[in-house]
Amino acid sequence: MRITPSILTADFTRLGETIDSAINAGIDWIHLDVMDGNWVVNRTITFGPALIRSIRERVGSEIILDCHLMVTNAEETWKQYVDAGVNLVIAHIEAIEDPRTLISNLHSAGVQAGLVLNPDSEPSTILPFLSELDLVLVMSVVPGKGGQSFMPEVEEKVKIFRSAIDQQKKDGGRDTILMIDGGIKSHNAKLVADWGIDIAVVGSGLINQKGTISENLDEIIHSIDN
Repeated sequence: MRITPSILTADFTRLGETIDSAINAGIDWIHLDVMDGNWVVNRTITFGPALIRSIRERVGSEIILDCHLMVTNAEETWKQYVDAGVNLVIAHIEAIEDPRTLISNLHSAGVQAGLVLNPDSEPSTILPFLSELDLVLVMSVVPGKGGQSFMPEVEEKVKIFRSAIDQQKKDGGRDTILMIDGGIKSHNAKLVADWGIDIAVVGSGLINQKGTISENLDEIIHSIDN
């Protein structure tokens, strides 16, 4: 299972140093949580295309950047994030009206397309689009606030997607990536890896623990391997 850091809980006055530390530790994928202060439950505003463009300039072209859009208008604003340099746009199925058109627009723009599911939403809302998706993200916390506790009850949703993706690949279709986000730390990383997760988003478990990012990453990887 691959690990990608969310920068949501980072000290933004030292964001460049945090990103450099993550890359030096071996990270090659960074998860960018974009909140508009409206759609998420706690009305948080995080950052937008200007900061993402600066991150892209700092990390160069080799690092994967995804943006997780927790916004009301992803269908109108997605191109700003593509122009800022992201490789992948992930939109909430609960917040968009025409997923197929958004997916098509993203692919036409040369980037990957993902959909994300809240803990209380059903996999059936995303499954009809699975063959067109590069990534599915299952939230294991309620979107909007870093540092929440992991919700193990999303296991069934993860396994539904895992089974559908495996069958799709067996039938010669797309090998859609399965991602999880929310409350992942060293004590539960192996659990979600065993569920069949391809990539786990880790925020405070990497950035806000006592050790360095490299030490915290090693601890998570060790917990998965043992």
